[in-house]
Amino acid sequence: MSQALHTPPPAATTAPPAGAAREPRTPPDDLAALAARHGLTVSGARPALPAYVRGLWARRHFITAFATAKLTAQYSQARLGQVWQVATPLLNAAVYYFIFGVLMGTKHGVPDYVPFLVTGVFVWTFTQSSIMAGTRAISGSLGLVRALHFPRAALPVSYALQQLQQLLFSMAALVVILLCFGVPVSASWLLAVPALVLQSTFNAGVALIVARLGARTPDIAQLMPFVLRTWMYGSGVMWSLDHVLSDRDLPHAVLIALECNPAAVYIDLMRFALIDSFPASGLPPHAWAVAAGWALLAGVGGFIYFWKAEETYGRG
Repeated sequence: MSQALHTPPPAATTAPPAGAAREPRTPPDDLAALAARHGLTVSGARPALPAYVRGLWARRHFITAFATAKLTAQYSQARLGQVWQVATPLLNAAVYYFIFGVLMGTKHGVPDYVPFLVTGVFVWTFTQSSIMAGTRAISGSLGLVRALHFPRAALPVSYALQQLQQLLFSMAALVVILLCFGVPVSASWLLAVPALVLQSTFNAGVALIVARLGARTPDIAQLMPFVLRTWMYGSGVMWSLDHVLSDRDLPHAVLIALECNPAAVYIDLMRFALIDSFPASGLPPHAWAVAAGWALLAGVGGFIYFWKAEETYGRG
């Protein structure tokens, strides 16, 4: 009986004596080899850039369908439905015409002012809406981001595609306005296609940039309207920058910045393509090169910038 009371506890429950040898731990390299041998990967890890591009291209049908569905649902609760796709920019143009064209007199000295104004409003709205939609592309779709595994760039790209689809609806109304105000159909209208391609690339790139910023700091969506409003006033949407700046002695750097303003360049290219009274002399020097440079910089740079934070979206 006393022997049983004084029996030491099992060795498994006692701490190993000092100096005793411990079982060797598995080195991290061996763990990595073990995971690779069984085909295990880090959940949500950022893929290599070529693989990421291939994955995005493989989901092109999802991107198109998602953009179309968002566009269809945008005005589903309104009585006029999809009519608002055209009515909204037209009403904006009417307000700008009354305030700036009539009250402030910016229409003086600008031939075909109504086509000039409507073209500027439609093109600017395309850029503005793409950027605003991009700010909420990730933060507004957290349920989708956390539930499914897919390249997150599909979301801001699909939002930019949605705005392009809406612009194409508006372009039908723009053509009617041009014809009603006596602007003839010409071969230069074909230049609208490459101009839209460049602008769409630029818009998608900026949407990717603000999507990453908005995913990290949702307050960006509250600040962006003020930034865009300031940008609009400096882009010649409602007036001709040449006429407004002709009698002002501004620093050369400011003039260069205004001429290279991407929104102003894309607006000028569309006006040059569609309005015969807007000659090539109204374009800034090397306008097409500047437009292509902005599209390349924003498109490629924005895509890489967004991709680098791929594994952080939907976490935290």
